[in-house]
Amino acid sequence: MRYLFVHQNFPGQYLHFIRHLLTDKANEIVFISEPNNNAIAGVRRVVYPKPASARGVHPNIRDLDAAMRRAEAAAGLARNLRGLGFKPDIIIGHHGWGEMLDLIDVWPGTPMLGYFEFFYRTDGQDVGFDSEFPLTGEQFPRIRAMNTVNLLALSLEQHGQTPTQWQFTRYPAWAQAQISVLAEGARLDVCRPDPKLRLQPFSLGRFSVRPGEKLVSYVSRNLEPYRGFHVMMRALPELLKARPDVRVVMVGGDDVSYGSRLADTTWRAHFQRELAGKYDASRVLLPGQLPYEDYLRLLQRSDAHVYLTYPFVASWSLREALACGCAVVAADVDPVKEFVTHNRSGLLTPALDPKALTRNVLQLLEDDKLNRRLRTGARRYAETHLDMDRHIAAFSARVAQLTDG
Repeated sequence: MRYLFVHQNFPGQYLHFIRHLLTDKANEIVFISEPNNNAIAGVRRVVYPKPASARGVHPNIRDLDAAMRRAEAAAGLARNLRGLGFKPDIIIGHHGWGEMLDLIDVWPGTPMLGYFEFFYRTDGQDVGFDSEFPLTGEQFPRIRAMNTVNLLALSLEQHGQTPTQWQFTRYPAWAQAQISVLAEGARLDVCRPDPKLRLQPFSLGRFSVRPGEKLVSYVSRNLEPYRGFHVMMRALPELLKARPDVRVVMVGGDDVSYGSRLADTTWRAHFQRELAGKYDASRVLLPGQLPYEDYLRLLQRSDAHVYLTYPFVASWSLREALACGCAVVAADVDPVKEFVTHNRSGLLTPALDPKALTRNVLQLLEDDKLNRRLRTGARRYAETHLDMDRHIAAFSARVAQLTDG
């Protein structure tokens, strides 16, 4: 079969499915995206330039302007591919950035399976969840406008997917008929427990944790309030005071993935200033983003792994932490509860309460029996629900339905 994948950030959500497709030499795979340094042997990449920042447009439609530019660029590349004789049997991609919107005009009749990640609302989920960072009614039009590309994608009347039941329920009832839940998993052969790591020194650069010392981990793509960075930071003074043997590693970059930016600094610097002198910084490492191998070692060595988030899309790191058999303390919000059952595969903690977070982490560090039970429960959940091969099979079956293949 001929597959066309489309995602602004190659390979996006499709790495494992593409690797599966490449095991069949009869498959031809083309991928349209912005340029980056990623590569997969056997995949033909076609790139378009990142759209320039919009000037002179209303602030609420800057994202739409960029999406229209991406749609135009992707359609231009698609016409070139068509001229070279390429006609996909199916188009698979992420609707969030707009590239998919005009492809229906290039290859009418070709089935499209589009990723619908999140439908924005002004209440009941992330917006207004954290009273420390309130939004006013004057900002609500911008939130609604963020659904414009979503709505245009739904107007194509093609086929959609989303990875969790919670994300599915965020979409209006009239839209849900177009969307299937196709869960995402983890590589259980790669993300797996490694108990021997606790029996030897663990280090990241000059930061080291000795056998017998307790390691608390926290992971986010970027260190920001949407992923509870402020709550984790504010838990440090009491946590470190309670146990002198605790070491903490907080992984994440200084960009902003979700939510607002600060005008003159990063969220990391902002909360480090707020808490300066209140905790022993020599026992805390903020290494930025880690190579994947170091990130996995961190999860495997962790004695308590903290996952915090607003009611928003759950991170890949949560699934991988469960697969690694982490003893997880996770935010008690609906998207997380789809993965973590309290006292069975982790502990749930109020998402915005540093003191409760500290209590739950200390409970895991002090109760070895509970810690072992939750580790076992996390891995068991992963083996039952997150097996990547099973999810690839489900995805393949959905593609076969759409292509009659």
